Amino acid sequence: MDAVIGFANAVFQPLIDLGAAPMMTIVLTVIALLFKVKFTKALEGGLKLGIAITGIGAIINILTTAFSSAMTTFVESTGLQLTVTDVGWAPLATITWGSPYTLYFLMVLVIVNIVMIVLAKTNTIDVDIFDVWHLAFVGLACIYFGANIVVATLLVVFVGVMKIMNSDLMKPTFNDLLGAPEENPMTTTHMNYMMNPLAMLLNKIIDKVLPFLDKYDFDAAKLNNMIGFWGSKFAIGIYLGVFVGLLSHQTPQQICTLAFTAATCLELFSMIGSWFIAAVEPLSQGISDFANNSKWLQGRTLNVGLDWPFIAGRAEIWAAANILAPIMLGEALLLANVPCPFSPTGTWNGLLPLGGIIAMGLTPALLIVTRGRVIRMVVIGAVLLPVFLGAGTLVADFVTFTAKSVGAFPDGVTGLISQTTMEGPVEKFLAFFVGKATTGDVAMIIATVVAIAVYVALFAWYRKQMIARNIEYAKQDKCTLSPLTTGKFTEEDLKAAKEAGAAKANA
Repeated sequence: MDAVIGFANAVFQPLIDLGAAPMMTIVLTVIALLFKVKFTKALEGGLKLGIAITGIGAIINILTTAFSSAMTTFVESTGLQLTVTDVGWAPLATITWGSPYTLYFLMVLVIVNIVMIVLAKTNTIDVDIFDVWHLAFVGLACIYFGANIVVATLLVVFVGVMKIMNSDLMKPTFNDLLGAPEENPMTTTHMNYMMNPLAMLLNKIIDKVLPFLDKYDFDAAKLNNMIGFWGSKFAIGIYLGVFVGLLSHQTPQQICTLAFTAATCLELFSMIGSWFIAAVEPLSQGISDFANNSKWLQGRTLNVGLDWPFIAGRAEIWAAANILAPIMLGEALLLANVPCPFSPTGTWNGLLPLGGIIAMGLTPALLIVTRGRVIRMVVIGAVLLPVFLGAGTLVADFVTFTAKSVGAFPDGVTGLISQTTMEGPVEKFLAFFVGKATTGDVAMIIATVVAIAVYVALFAWYRKQMIARNIEYAKQDKCTLSPLTTGKFTEEDLKAAKEAGAAKANA
């Protein structure tokens, strides 16, 4: 196993050391060349992707910093005390990439992706190598809590297969939300979308119990068409900036700065989102040509698994995130008094939401599940935020220990560190249970079996819901039939469904 880990590090470390943007530029360029795209076009697409990643990162940093500062002011004015510092996602990524096991997990997941493509279990090529750290974090935490490398690897592969399957299931919804054609290759295997099953369950409950919520909802794009400027992305940014500024008792000057920062970021997100589309165009054409001429694929078309921000131009993500920010703070205060025996703080939450106050680990999943219904996004998000707070607190000891081990502990911070809205919170709990179960604790073994059974059952149910949605897309000619997206629904079924729909409309 040491030899395998050493080999993985030797292969991937030079690439990782370049950073996310250069790394993804190289990866996309090389993949495009493998699909026989002309070198200049392949390089152009790779460079555009690197630029898009850099731009998205800069805007996210501006937005997060601006709102974190406002929330810090609020916290200082209340004299609130919580013992775990929320450092945001960047230090956690640095910590995770500092472990030699991360590159080993990367190699394993690359192999898993290739095998799934060969066996026709996915149509997605996962090129978002940088964000492998989210799943590697799960494997590393599992080892910290007591598991050996073999058990941790099995857990990583188990979750990895599901998130790749999920990328195929979500593809038609991405096309719908982006207004993109069927040949658009973009999807994602990002860990934040592994919250979809839980979000879908709550969405179905709302269908049964609170369906009237949709009467009060609004769609940013439709609102913009009806009232022009007042429904635009930058106007929504102004509203949200003023709201958060007032909440944190900012001065008029600070409120204005926050409002214009939010407005600018929402507009730039939309603009930069189009850069991702332009970046994958050469690869998209290469994949299309390859699929059309390949006897091996038999007409299959392949998707490209990117980082989640290609959908960041949807204003609902940021509207929900900013509304959820004060809700998260309130829940953090309430949960700080809820006992939790296996938490390092002894309570369900020990985190003060700062670096993760903009809930990017949750709102993209809410967008996919609700398809942009903001009221539902907020209600479901408020119910799910405690899962994030609990997971962040649960792994605080692990994060702190690992940060100090790799020399990445933030300067000026004392005590424990973690993140409030880290992607894949449910998987963090799985890592804890699996790790503890391997120590022979009978209670933990039982808890692990139950947790994995529920996890699999919920994903299977969610898959059925997404297949039903994708069949409806197919009836509207927004999605082609595929076992990966529409199950066993056939051309004959589709024809009959369209005829029944037409007859009903005529009647």
